[in-house]
Amino acid sequence: MFLMQNDMRTAIVGASGAVGQEFLRVLEERDFPVGELVLFGSSRSAGSYYTFKGQQLQVRQLQHNDDFKDIDLAFVSAGGGTSEEYAGTITKYGTVMIDNSSAFRMDENVPLVVPEVNPADALDRPKGIIANPNCSTIMMVVALKALNDLSKVTNVQVATYQAASGAGAAAMAELEQQYRQVLAGESVTVSKFAHQLAFNLIPHIDIFKPSGYTKEEEKMFYETRKMFHTEDMKVSATCVRVPALRCHSEAIWAETERPLSIEEVYAAFGKAEGLEVLDNPAEKQYPMPLMLSGTDSVYVGRVRKDIANPNVTVFWVVGDQIRKGAALNAVQIAEYLLAHDPVFVGKL
Repeated sequence: MFLMQNDMRTAIVGASGAVGQEFLRVLEERDFPVGELVLFGSSRSAGSYYTFKGQQLQVRQLQHNDDFKDIDLAFVSAGGGTSEEYAGTITKYGTVMIDNSSAFRMDENVPLVVPEVNPADALDRPKGIIANPNCSTIMMVVALKALNDLSKVTNVQVATYQAASGAGAAAMAELEQQYRQVLAGESVTVSKFAHQLAFNLIPHIDIFKPSGYTKEEEKMFYETRKMFHTEDMKVSATCVRVPALRCHSEAIWAETERPLSIEEVYAAFGKAEGLEVLDNPAEKQYPMPLMLSGTDSVYVGRVRKDIANPNVTVFWVVGDQIRKGAALNAVQIAEYLLAHDPVFVGKL
């Protein structure tokens, strides 16, 4: 285990996965005040070693026992089934669980939090669980918050262009393998996606629901409304898997109660927490996944008034799904707790 001279005992559940590995990097880069760091994983990953701040940490097997008795905070990214099964074990002795799966996002007793949008919701957690939203929702709401502060957002249309990273480390490896196989004239391995992703687009992420939308698309509807505390905002999404390795992109049409000028939109985006404006079409400058992998902000560009509706602002966002879309957002929630939650204030 990793030890420092403070009382913040922290765990990562799912340490061997893509998001678990990103947790290690983000915690170290942001110098998160870890007093003790404990890694947990499945029986397959138990016994593996990972480096944190120069020390080798061994992964423990996640079990129904008292391993979390002295843990203050647990970052969990091991899939919805694992989160549901082990939530009681993790939170039994008061550990705060920040969960990256979809298991508890729509539970009325579990806050769903993006720190730039609704940080105070994290302070009210009857089950001891805080949910991390879907990666595409996180990126979208960071930008929508800036507009909503100017005029209430009433209707959102969004098309997402989601990289292989959204399906995990094995999916990223499969995309790379598919490119090699196609270029070599070999048969293509298809396991993690519904079809070959290399040189292709797949308008299908997660399962199809009776509505005709996929579960991924419905998440963006329900999660956005929950975080903005409204039943009035309309959100309609089409989610597409694209053959980029990392970073999701979104084209967004946001309708507000009153027309917004481009000048005030730029000003709002420019001062918004978590947003970076990259928008100079004359110089061919706009956000792209290739250039933004590994970055922390949500980048916005192609900002313009909708040609058909004066109350609609159109823009394009790109963000790293593994960082802001997952690990970074969870760590930012924890940082907010350390600064504002009486349970944590004073532990450092």
